[in-house]
Amino acid sequence: MLAAAGTYIPGAGATTSAAELVDPAGTYSGTEASAPTTDPAGAYSSAGASARTVALPSPRGCTRRKNALPPRVIGQSSLNSPHMSAFVVQLPSLDRFNRIVVKVGSSLLVDGALGAVKHAWLKALASDIAALHARGASVLVVSSGAIALGRTIAGLRKGALKLEDSQASAAIGQIALSSEWSRALAENGIVAGQVLLTLQDTEERRRYLNARATLARLFAMRAIPIINENDTVATSEIRYGDNDRLAARVATMASADLLILLSDVAGLYDSPPQRNAHAQFLPVVERVTPEIEAMAGGAASELSRGGMRTKIEAARIATGAGTHMVIADGRVAHPIARVAEGARCTWFLTPSNPVAARKIWIGGSLELKGAVFVDSGAAAALAGGKSLLPAGVTRVEGVFARGDCVAIRDERGAEIGRGLIAYDALHAERIRGRNSRDIAHILGTAGRAEMIHRDDMALAER
Repeated sequence: MLAAAGTYIPGAGATTSAAELVDPAGTYSGTEASAPTTDPAGAYSSAGASARTVALPSPRGCTRRKNALPPRVIGQSSLNSPHMSAFVVQLPSLDRFNRIVVKVGSSLLVDGALGAVKHAWLKALASDIAALHARGASVLVVSSGAIALGRTIAGLRKGALKLEDSQASAAIGQIALSSEWSRALAENGIVAGQVLLTLQDTEERRRYLNARATLARLFAMRAIPIINENDTVATSEIRYGDNDRLAARVATMASADLLILLSDVAGLYDSPPQRNAHAQFLPVVERVTPEIEAMAGGAASELSRGGMRTKIEAARIATGAGTHMVIADGRVAHPIARVAEGARCTWFLTPSNPVAARKIWIGGSLELKGAVFVDSGAAAALAGGKSLLPAGVTRVEGVFARGDCVAIRDERGAEIGRGLIAYDALHAERIRGRNSRDIAHILGTAGRAEMIHRDDMALAER
């Protein structure tokens, strides 16, 4: 379990639910921990939420202070019930987020009739992204559209494509898609980088760490990664199938604190608005439940692979990893700026943050494959928030691969933490006790300077 200082208690499993957070005024805030921000050293801290609020019914376990003033009801919630009293949820402010994933669907980016990019719309979105970038935020874009563009360039007719035609269309269209994004961002003085991912890149730990390290380096360069599924090699058995879930996995991989899904609807309704004129709009969802999942409909257009179902699944993935998510109408110009101005959208909130959720996962959910023993100097450095370097390691135990979870033990053998190790057991043994600059000479290839990076580590509560 994660303790207040970002540590975990070995063996503990309980986590604090959103319903357990009560503010001094007696009103419940689904973002009491608020939108996490990042300090220059890369550690997350809590920041205040926006003044925008939505009144919600009090959930079970949330106590109300006596004589508290009744909040003003200004919205419908996923928990609304005539038998529950209202309470106020503070909605996050967009300017509080420092690592943001923006997902763009094919139907928004590509004109279905012409099979061409909507240049005016893309230019407006690029200026929104540039505004986030200019204030210091790290931004990733998960963009669909390669197959939609490629099939037009290849002269394929509309309708379902065979697998080989989809893969060929993706190969052709990916070049066009990347060029469009590169051009649009370059007009704002921003460099774009293309990243193509497959399912294994987020599911296999070794490849996951490689992709995560690449994204971190792009952030350091202030470039914006343009990410898509590698449809040229993916098959139905080894693919995400939609970019909503891919975006959620990318947000988790990058420790993003916000995922923005730009959609062809304004947000979540309690029933499909195309079939029900009385469907109620939900501006905030505190947690994804079976009732929320039942509200989802199917894909809205021929170019869309997903629909509200995949967005709800994306919300489950994202919020479980400590990432807030918002579904917003992407059919308008400057859709992100409109969210910042308070336009209608649906927020999916989480009481956690990406670093806390990741450390809980490392500290309590992964099987230990081995251990590294460290000297007193390294133990002190770890307690001070540093990464574990090979120079501080005195002994290596177990048989493990790069990316496996290992225990970190002090000179007495006491467990002081756990982490995802950057080297397999044989290489870790060869470089232990050595300076990081000697790694290339010892192993014959350049490797990570850290044996365990601080972002991949959870320290035990002392």
